[in-house]
Amino acid sequence: MAALPSLRRLLALRRLLSTSASVASNPSTPEAVIYNIHSLSSDPSRALAFFRRSAAAGQPVGSSAYNLMLRTLASHPPSVERHFWPFLREMQEAGHSVDQGTYLAALASFKRASLSSDYASLTAHYNKSREEAKAGSAASSAAAEAVRDLDGADLDTKLAAIGLLPLTETAVAKVLRELRNYPIKALAFFRWAGRQQGYTHGSLAYNAMARVLGREESVPQFWDLLREMKAAGMHVDIDTYVKLSRNFQKLHMMKEAVELYELMMDGPFKPAQKDGPAIIRRLALGPSPDLDLVNRVASKFEAVWGIKTKELYDGIHRALTSNGRFDEAARIMQSMRAEGHQPDNVTYSQLVYGLCKANRLDDARNVFDEMEAQGCIPDLKTWTVLIQGHCAAGDVDRALQYLTEMIDKNLDADADLLDVMIKGLCSHEKVDAAYTLFVEMVDKAHLRPWQSTYKHVIGELLRMKKFDEALALLRSMKACKLPLFTEPFPPYIAKHGTVEDARDFLKALTVNTCPAPAAYLHVLKSFFAERRYSEAQDLLYKCPIHIRKHPHVTELFESIKVESAS
Repeated sequence: MAALPSLRRLLALRRLLSTSASVASNPSTPEAVIYNIHSLSSDPSRALAFFRRSAAAGQPVGSSAYNLMLRTLASHPPSVERHFWPFLREMQEAGHSVDQGTYLAALASFKRASLSSDYASLTAHYNKSREEAKAGSAASSAAAEAVRDLDGADLDTKLAAIGLLPLTETAVAKVLRELRNYPIKALAFFRWAGRQQGYTHGSLAYNAMARVLGREESVPQFWDLLREMKAAGMHVDIDTYVKLSRNFQKLHMMKEAVELYELMMDGPFKPAQKDGPAIIRRLALGPSPDLDLVNRVASKFEAVWGIKTKELYDGIHRALTSNGRFDEAARIMQSMRAEGHQPDNVTYSQLVYGLCKANRLDDARNVFDEMEAQGCIPDLKTWTVLIQGHCAAGDVDRALQYLTEMIDKNLDADADLLDVMIKGLCSHEKVDAAYTLFVEMVDKAHLRPWQSTYKHVIGELLRMKKFDEALALLRSMKACKLPLFTEPFPPYIAKHGTVEDARDFLKALTVNTCPAPAAYLHVLKSFFAERRYSEAQDLLYKCPIHIRKHPHVTELFESIKVESAS
């Protein structure tokens, strides 16, 4: 019986390979070409070889396939110099342009890989292509503008004289992309195009239309279009699915994300195995996860792949614990073990989080004993969840106690845990303790905090009129080479401080040269806003000569003379 989980996974893998092979052997539709490129995206050389074979065999290799292939090459740094730029030239020669999504994704890949010259070259290429496209796609732009301005007048009359006819799918897709922020008007254009003699919508146009309609205000039209596609024997391609699913999740349209996932899993172009757990994880992150949607995704996943992965189990477990369904969560952990998946720090962290959320703080701490009994040593993430739960419940003293206990176990805090602890202390008016902890972690433990944590503590210190401590943290930011959080200082100094405070602040900004004139001007203007003109004048006398003679500073003080004279 011990070999049963392994056997199930082997059978599921064989089914997966069989499905992939059947699609790869028959790339006769645009959706199949895109699916194969997407499936091979982890191996750019194989993806490119498949693309070239498809093109040579006369398979439907359109703009979407070119852009997906380009994104694949950009995402793997070793492929950039050898394949990316030659492929981009081929793409251009074939009459296809880089779309905005591909451009932004490639830039992000280049930035991550520190390919600064490629970043600059692609930016220049894209900007130049857009300028050239303006002249070459005047008809598409004019058509999009006519549709945007549609106010009930006859669309046929407006579009007839533009010169868009005879229609091509590429031209229709271009217009739809330009109308992406006007889904209902885009649909009107799509319907108009479908009525034109000699033209029939294909997969490219339908998928472009689906991307436009995939938003809250056009959900009914979106599902109507997908039913229409199915009746016409067409499918949502995998690239469109990925974009739609991400957008639905970003907009918290989880019901739509789940229904789209179910639709794709019932079709020939199934999402990657990681997609089901990812959707469940997104559902579980909500304040009250919808367990019906979680179960639908899990059921569809198991029906297609024949197994439940560790990631799927963890997603279900997280949703249950977040909803306080601890008995069911315990049964899920039993099922995990039966399938050969041992609960780990991820699983236990979710349980700790759920118990803290339910204000069962002692039970949350007891989980640590259970973990150790199972041979799973709590890691930094698990401790962070426990400490955050106590901070949220207002028990910051015990949170500090657990932080000390964690450090005694030779675990070092990180910026995330420090942020949790600092904000927990500040939220319960323990600003002095927060400051002391912050300084100790930076100076003694050599921890590098987040900029946002610095900003939070500085803001709290100034609120408590602890200027010297706030200024010390500003100097600490400078030592850590973080962007300085200067905004709250000038208003505070102008309202509560002295000229010497202002000078100390400006001195803290000094690196190799004096601060920029804008920094002096900000402080002076703040004094003016509080009508503390004599302090502003005293500060001016102590400023460097180039600041005293700066035209904006001169103009500021001249305004007071005019005001006094009037």
